[in-house]
Formats: sequence, structure tokens, C-alpha cells
Amino acid sequence: MGTWSGKYSRDMLGTIDSLYRYPVKGLTPEPLDRVALEAGSAFPSDRLFALAKPFGAYDAVNFAPLSKREYYVLLNTDRLAGLAARFDPETRVMRVTVQGHPVLKADLGTAEGRAELVELYARVTDLPDGERPVLAEQPGYNFTDNAIDGPRMMNTISLINRASIREFEARIGRELDPLRFRANVYIEGLEPWVERDWMGRELQLGGPEGVTVRVVEETERCAATEVDPTTARRDVPVVRLLHENYGHEIMGVFAEVLSAGELVVGHTVSVREEATA
Repeated sequence: MGTWSGKYSRDMLGTIDSLYRYPVKGLTPEPLDRVALEAGSAFPSDRLFALAKPFGAYDAVNFAPLSKREYYVLLNTDRLAGLAARFDPETRVMRVTVQGHPVLKADLGTAEGRAELVELYARVTDLPDGERPVLAEQPGYNFTDNAIDGPRMMNTISLINRASIREFEARIGRELDPLRFRANVYIEGLEPWVERDWMGRELQLGGPEGVTVRVVEETERCAATEVDPTTARRDVPVVRLLHENYGHEIMGVFAEVLSAGELVVGHTVSVREEATA
């Protein structure tokens, strides 16, 4: 299974269950009640920073998009899941907690603040002396996994159908924190796997005052989903189980933003029209 072949209608409705951004690539999500999106732009302050590996391919001066393997991410560093980050884009202050306890308040607009975040990461992950990540930030760039495929894909937002996760849970007999899948928009109220028929379709997120998006790609999952976002332990082989149960490793979709507007938790989600591609 893992597909849906029902007939679409204009009154097919879901709701925005939750919204998240990930200020630092690989660290935990920051929940939002609402967010304003611009046409052709990425989710605001999402993957704005990344922790690049020292002595690696990242070059701040002659920057080029890189594979996520050039950064410290959940794929290669489980302990990142233990760092809960909150970022204020206006003040550029980053707050980090571990198990609810504040461990850092740093102004990332200053060299001192950036160094403090780097040192915290080094302590948490037991990096040896002399090996420190580079806090990467590039103007107009978001360190999303698909940024390597060009600006259009970099500026997509990610959507998850919560019903698909629940159906997957039932198949494998395990509860999964939806945040394993690190999406921007989580949707409730739809049938499982309906999103697999969304390619090329336009969705209206949030009613008339909301945002129009077009689904452009499905989300193939990697080993980062094996890490429990609460315990920071690699405990469920999500990619293998998706393949064994459905013959694919897909959970969620990417969509490009076609019109500006505001997303608000609890607002509606609807399919706008037939596929255009």
C-alpha cells in the first residue's frame, strides 16, 4: 500500500496541526503558532545555520551547496537531538536547552556568541581538542537537504500527513514521534497516503488569507529518522521499515510557495485543482 487513488474534490479538507522551523540544521525544531510566507521563498529562519565539519568542504568565501554529510546532522551525530534551540531572528539571540534546562543564551550576531554555540556543540558531542565545527551562515541561503538541487528546491517547504505516520505506526507496531520527520507543516484530517497523489497539485494552506503552494517532490527519508527526537537514541530503522512495508522510503512532500500569506495552526488545508504537471 502506501498509495491513495481516491477522487479529489474541492471540499477535501484537512487542518494545519502544527508548524515548525529548525534554526540550526540538525538541532531540534522550534514550534510556531503562525508564520508568514513569501512567494518563492523558504520557510523563514529554517535551517538558517549549520554546523560544518572542520577541515571539510565548506568554504564561507567561495560557498557552494554541499551534501548534508559535510555538516553535523542527525544522520551522523545522534546527540544533536538532545539540543533544543530557540532563535529570535530580530535579535539574533539563540537559546539552547537540554532536557528543559537552559545551557546557552548567545547572540549569533557577534563572534563571541557564535563561538559559544560552537563550544557547546563540541562539549555535547565530545569532540577532541582542536576540532571545532564551523558555524555556517550564508546570506539568502537555507541549509535544507535539497538545497544542493538548486534555489527552487532550497526554497520549498516540507509537509507531512499525520495520518500516514499513524498508518505506518500500525504496520510496524511502534509509536513514532512525528518530529522524527522534521517537517515544517504537519497536517491532520486527511486519509493516509493521500499526499502521494499530490504531485503537481496546488494546495491552499490556511483558507483565503493563507498560502497557495504547489507540490513538486516527495520526501525520501534517510537514517536521520532513526533517531528518537526525545531520547537522542537511534532506535527504529525507519527507512528499512518503510521499504519493507511499502516498497519505498517516502514520508511527506516538498512544495513551492506560490503566493504570500500566513499559516496558522488550526486553519484549513484543501486541494485547489487538478495536477498541472
